[in-house]
Amino acid sequence: MIVVHDIFVCKPGNASKLAKLFKEMMADSDEFVEVMTDVTGQYNRVIMVSKFDNLTAYEKSWEDQMKDEEKMKMMKEKMAGYHEMYLTGSREIFRIW
Repeated sequence: MIVVHDIFVCKPGNASKLAKLFKEMMADSDEFVEVMTDVTGQYNRVIMVSKFDNLTAYEKSWEDQMKDEEKMKMMKEKMAGYHEMYLTGSREIFRIW
């Protein structure tokens, strides 16, 4: 199993807004697990967690998402301006043993 953390360091005052937006956008995704915000450590972080059976399934999910033009259009509309909410981001991919 693969667990993916998409990590965003938000501008002050935007972490909860971005977390809510991600939660709404990913609600119908089978791979989506949860959205987390920091309690300790670096401030203003939002981490979106997803699970996949393997790396092939992870890659296929991206391909499937890009093929669904209607879903991509809706996502672009809802996510418009989200880049203004964060400063930087990264992705971590873990294998579960």
